[in-house]
Formats: sequence, C-alpha cells, structure tokens
Amino acid sequence: MLQQLLMLFGFFSLVLALVFWVNKAVSLLDWLMGDGQSASVFLQLTLLSLPTILVNLLPIAAFAATVYVTNRLSAESELVVVQAAGYSPYRLARPVFFFSVIVALMVAILAHVLVPLSVQELDMRRSEIARDVTARLLTEGTFVHPTKGITFYVRNISAAGELEDIYLSNSRDASQRQSFMASRALIVKGDGRDGSTENDAPMLLMFDGMAQTYEFSGKRLSVTRFDSFAYGLGGLINTDVAGTRSIRATTTFDLLRAPPALQADTGVTKDGMIAEANMRMNKALQSVAISLIGFGTLIVGGFSRFGLWRQILVAIVLLVVVKSIDNTLEGMIDNDARLWPFRYFATVLGLGISWALLWKAAHPRLRRAPRLGNAS
Repeated sequence: MLQQLLMLFGFFSLVLALVFWVNKAVSLLDWLMGDGQSASVFLQLTLLSLPTILVNLLPIAAFAATVYVTNRLSAESELVVVQAAGYSPYRLARPVFFFSVIVALMVAILAHVLVPLSVQELDMRRSEIARDVTARLLTEGTFVHPTKGITFYVRNISAAGELEDIYLSNSRDASQRQSFMASRALIVKGDGRDGSTENDAPMLLMFDGMAQTYEFSGKRLSVTRFDSFAYGLGGLINTDVAGTRSIRATTTFDLLRAPPALQADTGVTKDGMIAEANMRMNKALQSVAISLIGFGTLIVGGFSRFGLWRQILVAIVLLVVVKSIDNTLEGMIDNDARLWPFRYFATVLGLGISWALLWKAAHPRLRRAPRLGNAS
C-alpha cells in the first residue's frame, strides 16, 4: 500500500505542479516580455518559483493519493479481505501514516531550506532585472513604457550597439511634457564618482536631435535643437530596488533567533518572525492530518458495491473545512502576530477528526444503537 501511495503521490504532484506552474509562468512571461528579457531568464525565474509552488500543493497531492488508493483497494475488495483477516483500522492506517510522515519531511525541507533560498535568489534576480535599463528600453520598432508616463521608441539597433532614430517622451510632470528625438543615441553607465545613486544611473547620449517642452498652463511649446545631449535615466526608471529584506527569504533558524538587526532589516517584529517560523512547521504537520482524514473518511464507510463516492465527497468537505479554518486563522495571525499559537489549531483539529473516524471504523457495532425488545 505504501508503494502505491508513493507512486500516486508522484503522479498527482506532477499534475498539480504543472497546472500551478503554467498559471505562474503566464503572468511571469508577460512581465518579462514587457521588460525585454530573454527566454533563459524566464526559465530561471520559473524554476526558482517551483519550491514555493510545491510547498503548498504537496499536502493536497498526498490527500488525493490517499483517497484514490483507498477507494481502489475498497473497490477491489482488498480492504474487506484484510479486515476479515483481523486487521484493525489502526493497523491499516500505518502505511498511510508512514506515507504522510514522508510527505511531511519533504514539505519541511522545502519550507525550511529550499523556499527561503529560492526566494532569496528570486529577489536578487528581480532586482537585477529591474536595474537592467538596457533590456527594458531596447526593443526595436516598438513603443515601450518602462514606467508610467514614459514612452520610448527606437527604430533600429546597429551591430555596434548604436540606437538609430529614437524618441523619448516624459509626461510624468503634471505641468509639462518633454519630448526628445535624435538620429543617433547611446546608453552608457554613469560613473558614480561621488557615490550618489543618481550619478551611478545610466545615461542616454543623444546626437543630432531636437528637444521639445510643452507647458500645459500657457500652452507654449519650446523647441531646442542640439548636436549632442546627455539625459539621465535614473529619474525615469527606479534603479534602487534593493528595499528591505524579505522575511520569506530568511531561514527558519534566523527567524527563531529574531536578532534585532534582522528585525530592523525586515521591518518585522519578533512575534511576526516566530509566527512565520511556526507557519512553516505547521505546513509539514498538516500533511499528516490531511492524509489521515482522507483515509479515515473512506474506511469508515465500509464496503459498497456502488463505490465510496459519498465518502469521497465528505472527505473533500472535511479538507475544505480544515483549510478554511487554517486560512482564517492565518489572516488573524497576520493582523496580530501574538496569536501565533493558534497556527496549529486546524492541524490539531484535523488529527482529532481522523482519530475519531478511525475509532468509529474500529467499532462498527456502535454506528447504530441496538434495539431493545421485550420477550413475549
């Protein structure tokens, strides 16, 4: 039974991962294409997002595998045979328990190790992409909008990297709109000699062009022709995207220690870090509860020639109830991190439900109250 559970678990994990991965990849592809990134960058970012996807879907895949295997064993009367041989529901639940522990270990490795590392690398890659002004602007024959109020166009890019026939419009100022047109241009990095972010930003060097400034209030248009003109791109595109450290990119060990420097870096309190660490632990433990709920709900129904579809529906309803309670408590803990002990309430409830189902399956005579009749 354990072997069947692991095989079906791998199948359902693959199917669910593909579904969630495609959904994630569509939005990611749209963002990367808008920034002019290559296919290799898209592949790297989608692979880095896989651990975050897997840590959430592996418990669901374990539930699906448990329900499928239990239903198939019941339909083929194998459960009836082993129960007639004297195996109790608790004994039959051992393979499911060992299977759920294996899944819980996988989820724990993902939640405590792989997800923080992948999120850290993903944040770094996103920062590099945001700083890559060249990739965001250099799209031949297309009007691009790297940020709100900015429009850029280049007709052709030569083999030497020279921009031919460019157009730049800046309408972020409510009082005026600036437009630049040049026959040739180059994008160069700032020298950053004084250590300032502005001087370190890329520069657009334009040659043989014209600058237009239109003032909305007076409806006046000023035209200036130039042989060469340098325009800083630091004010057009936000190249300072480092920001604060993400708590999701922090290891569980650091979260449990919650040093003051880390609190200042992430902007999260000590209670918030402890709540995040316990959330990762709860994800692993919840795999055990979810798997046992699926097995207990199906085995309590006994054998039926019409299948266990009603029990399957009940198992899905119980799964939804447990996950809904967990999501509700998660929202409450996000608002008040001091409530982090309630993080395990849904998991403990799920374990209690599964034990109650196994106990009921072990005492079939208690399903209906016995009738008491008077002897005549």
